[in-house]
Amino acid sequence: MEMVIPAHFSKMYGHGNDFIVVRESEDAFPDDWSEKAVRWCRRRTGIGADGLLVVGPGRSADFSMRIFNPDGSEAEMCGNGARCIARFAFEAGIAGSPMKFETPAGVIEATVDGSRAAIRLTDPAGLKGEVVTVGGEQYPLYTINTGVPHTILFTDGVFHLADDLLHERGRAIRFHNAFAPAGTNVDFVEITGPGRIRVRTYERGVEAETPACGTGAAASALISSLYAEVGAPPIEVQMPGGILSVDFRRSGDRFTDVWLSGDVYWVCRGEILD
Repeated sequence: MEMVIPAHFSKMYGHGNDFIVVRESEDAFPDDWSEKAVRWCRRRTGIGADGLLVVGPGRSADFSMRIFNPDGSEAEMCGNGARCIARFAFEAGIAGSPMKFETPAGVIEATVDGSRAAIRLTDPAGLKGEVVTVGGEQYPLYTINTGVPHTILFTDGVFHLADDLLHERGRAIRFHNAFAPAGTNVDFVEITGPGRIRVRTYERGVEAETPACGTGAAASALISSLYAEVGAPPIEVQMPGGILSVDFRRSGDRFTDVWLSGDVYWVCRGEILD
């Protein structure tokens, strides 16, 4: 009988965004992360998660992070995942606070204070606004890359938008030719007052709405600052999973020092046998 060597994992979440966290040095399956993400992230037959986070050695930082979506694709960056992994690294003794870690999107800075974790995103790029025809209707869309590409659609009554309509419209925009070949995440944004917005996100790779999206919260706050006069930062971003805070510096249409902060929590630790 073949002996099964277990892989140790932790389950964490931030604002309803949940993740499986594994350390590359402890894992028995280091060469097949995409396939493992598909299997482990399934809600009924796996552990269940919005993504798989892999902690590895860093070349010029404290450690590195890779992010795999439930469909097996590798993401450049994940805001809430990065906040979870910052707390994981801090409490596992991998790094102190402040810390730095490498991602495919660049080096991320982070601080941890109890359950609260904050990350400094790489400087946003790729700002663009255009009118796009989706399903026979024209929509003004605003795109910005906050580590991964996000497209913002301002929408009244966003929390009352029917789930099937959000999914249909989000998927149509996510796969639109205007954003090919990589596609885009789609954020439905409503201004609720000075310094406050509401956001729902259709996530690329998950191919569904998630309770929260960190890079989406940041993208929505920046675009709202630029085009909707939401006011000075920090911006309070209310998502179905809770409230995130986005702080930044703005000079014209350029943004720097973008910080995303909120609480992250442990769910469990265990062993994966397959």
